[in-house]
Amino acid sequence: MLGTALAVALASLPAAPPAGEAVQRTEEIGRSAQGRAITAIRVGNPRAPRKVLVVGEIHGTEVAGRAVTRRLRRARPPRGTELWLIDDANPDGAAARRRQNARGVDLNRNFSVGWRGGGRAFDTYYPGPAPFSEPESRAVRDVTLRIRPRVTVWYHQQLRLVTKRTGGDTRLEALYARRSGLPHRRLDPLPGTATSWQNRTVPGSTAFVVELPGGELSARSTRRHAGAALTVARAIAPPPTVRRRISFGEDRKRQMRAYARRHYGIDSFALDRPRVIVEHYTASNSFDSAYDTFARNRPDPELGELPGVCAHYVIDRRGRIYDLVPTNIMCRHTVGLNYTAIGIEHVGTSDGQVLSNRRQIAASLRLTRHLQGRYGIRTGDVIGHNENRSHRLHREQVARLRRQTHGDFRRASMRRYRRALARLPAPASVR
Repeated sequence: MLGTALAVALASLPAAPPAGEAVQRTEEIGRSAQGRAITAIRVGNPRAPRKVLVVGEIHGTEVAGRAVTRRLRRARPPRGTELWLIDDANPDGAAARRRQNARGVDLNRNFSVGWRGGGRAFDTYYPGPAPFSEPESRAVRDVTLRIRPRVTVWYHQQLRLVTKRTGGDTRLEALYARRSGLPHRRLDPLPGTATSWQNRTVPGSTAFVVELPGGELSARSTRRHAGAALTVARAIAPPPTVRRRISFGEDRKRQMRAYARRHYGIDSFALDRPRVIVEHYTASNSFDSAYDTFARNRPDPELGELPGVCAHYVIDRRGRIYDLVPTNIMCRHTVGLNYTAIGIEHVGTSDGQVLSNRRQIAASLRLTRHLQGRYGIRTGDVIGHNENRSHRLHREQVARLRRQTHGDFRRASMRRYRRALARLPAPASVR
């Protein structure tokens, strides 16, 4: 069931943005050697934390990808993503129906990583006199460094494949390949390419090549490749959440601070640097009952302590993610780890019930992966509530609680969960 959930997590969870969010703007990012404008069409919310760059053409004799970028202008990107669409990175070459730019340089050999000189202008693979000697490659370099895209797709022709292991995240390459129907194959590395430069230069970024068939794309193929690009965008988009904050005012913060002093020797209610994510289930059958428990702020039945228990997020059985407490505030959800852990609750009464609910577990995987990227948390530090005592950061000053644990999300369940998590695209940092 987790395999199905993983497919859902990769491809179908994020909802379309609300009306008015899918803004389209045109921005000139540079000029060609002959003075033609190189433009990017921006589609989506400009404040979105994830950028996806799609380049239709860099060789003037390989222009089929422009049909995909033009179709994507009409797309509604997943919430939290913005598309940057460049139809022509080599407008002079496209106008002349020539591979090289107007100065005879193969622009996809003119980037600095692995650049090798040699040859003469208008030789097939002439790399230019120096890395980034050409205004077109400089324009692409500059916009990439400015927006730092999570993913860049470069369209070429005519090999009919998606390149494999280009230095980025192979899971994103494979996802595009599956959605588009093209094989995912490794090619020998080439000198001075745009993808090698980006994957080496922009941490956490993935650039790869899609080799389309020769000739023009049919309308059906254009739709399929635009859909593949959007599938990749969905895979790296932050998961949609519903803000339903519980009251965490001055009284509760004061109580949390006193709790942290007693249990951890920390004089603060703040969760300054989360290093662990703990998965729980609510032992209830509805979000409302879990919310009421966390919102009431009543003393716990065992120690009679305040503040009451809470979690940062709750995921209901439909896969809806509720944001209850800011992640810069400690919540009482895991003995020994509250000072450093984000808590995620799942509505349900057993590990098996949660793990078999594909929408719920898909939402959980997406949320957890997003939080990993946001805070730099390793997959090994995503644990179940039952694993709290064995974690290296477990810390407890109250002697009677040092061996306390709970029954939810046991090690066997979490081994399955972590395997599924590791198959998702690598978590992206949020700048």
